[in-house]
Amino acid sequence: MSYNTIIYEVADGILTLTLNRPESLNAFNREMLTEMLDACDRADADDEIKAIIVTGAGRAFCAGADLASGGDTFNADAREDRESGLQPDGGGLLTLRLHKLNKPIIAAINGAAVGVGVTMTLAMDIRIAADVAKFGFVFARRGIVPEACSSYFLPRVVGISQALEWCYSGRVFPAEEALQGRLVKSLHPKEDLLAQARQLAAEIRDNTAPVSVALIRHMMWRMLDAEHPMDAHKIDSRGIYHRGRSADAREGVQSFLEKRPAEFSLNVSSDMPEYFPWWEEREFS
Repeated sequence: MSYNTIIYEVADGILTLTLNRPESLNAFNREMLTEMLDACDRADADDEIKAIIVTGAGRAFCAGADLASGGDTFNADAREDRESGLQPDGGGLLTLRLHKLNKPIIAAINGAAVGVGVTMTLAMDIRIAADVAKFGFVFARRGIVPEACSSYFLPRVVGISQALEWCYSGRVFPAEEALQGRLVKSLHPKEDLLAQARQLAAEIRDNTAPVSVALIRHMMWRMLDAEHPMDAHKIDSRGIYHRGRSADAREGVQSFLEKRPAEFSLNVSSDMPEYFPWWEEREFS
């Protein structure tokens, strides 16, 4: 699939996905959704990719939904390019796909991240931002509600009180407030942002077993709403048992004892343990 709204670049085992509609501040539309979903599938199938970075072209990361349809932007029943009646939210389709990823994903937020431009990042694992970036959960000011599964993700990332204050007010706030509110991990000069993201990605690429990273990603995210620590104990025990017998585990210990870099041989596409995926599938209805 060729892409019109994103750039897909792989270098040294790291995929950089760049939202690429700079003339509209990378506003999110149906084409971008389709291309991002395809890029996720493509990345998961490519064992050469060890980590993913998402950033934006030009001044913005993503300024939110494309408002070209004016007042009917969010009215599916009035839009010729959409079916009428209840439809899955496009931002939610993206965050649900990000939630399923088997690769670690870093948001390098280079500029404005508003509406879906910020909610899409909540399903990413690490968010870093340029010190000039701005953020806004502006939905109440547009007469709608938060989307992209953000009522699930945002309170888990920043806590319920902070999530509600940002969503109630709908105000746009600076990068320093995003850092203080734990929305982002760190701030950087814009010109240094991608280098910092690549450094994080390279740390993962160079030192860890891809299958272990994939399992850790799903374990951490899916235990956020576990009812009891026993749920974690059960999945931890499965992981230790199956991975403990693997070639990766032998290599991890031997490389440490021999004081050399590890060379992990198992692939996410073909060597996930037999209990994966362990969670129940859920579909929109």
